[in-house]
Amino acid sequence: MIIIPARLSSSRLPNKVILEIKNKPIIIWCAEAAKQVDDVVIATDSKEVIDICKKYGFDAVMTNKNHKSGSDRIKEAADKLGLKDDEIVINMQGDEPFLEPEILEKVKNKLNGLERDFKMVSCYKIISELEAEDPNLVKVVIDKNSDALYFSRSKIPYNRDNNPHQYKGHLGIYGFDKKSLDIFTKMKGKLEHIEKLEQLRVLENGEKIAMIEVKSKSFGIDTKEDLERARQMV
Repeated sequence: MIIIPARLSSSRLPNKVILEIKNKPIIIWCAEAAKQVDDVVIATDSKEVIDICKKYGFDAVMTNKNHKSGSDRIKEAADKLGLKDDEIVINMQGDEPFLEPEILEKVKNKLNGLERDFKMVSCYKIISELEAEDPNLVKVVIDKNSDALYFSRSKIPYNRDNNPHQYKGHLGIYGFDKKSLDIFTKMKGKLEHIEKLEQLRVLENGEKIAMIEVKSKSFGIDTKEDLERARQMV
């Protein structure tokens, strides 16, 4: 199942999930991409979002307004839906209307083939050195088994001698089985509060995140400029 967290309030772009691109709310663009891969539920804190989802034929679950992260929100939704421990749960961001369905499919397939007690999968794409300078674009370094070593808003690894290097930009898609999602939301760590990246709690607690390289033109709608860019693309 794909669960899309859709918190209505946003400091940089208020109500962004219900803003429209070509007369259709952003959250519905996301849901329509997701439904090509699996069942979809929107986890929200707003009746307005629930009404919009209903209008377009999508299921939505009301969740607590005080959640600090999207993962906490989808955990509550998964509990309310009664998902079993071994069921796949993919957390897709509600502000990426152009995310390619094949990426979600790759995450799903990777999870189904992962033989670990703790199952968590995410993605990255190759980015330019200039893009790597942007602190809003999270970078990841991986080990030889394609597991994440570290995520940062800083440009990592530090290229001391300016040798040719391909930087890896993290895509905010997370896949778990329900049991691992429960474990993840109970983990504690210090690094995530420094970088403001919740996935760091996994590495700090000694677990692994399997990473998949993908190609994507998707981007998050975080500012008015992003929204205008999205509207021009369509």
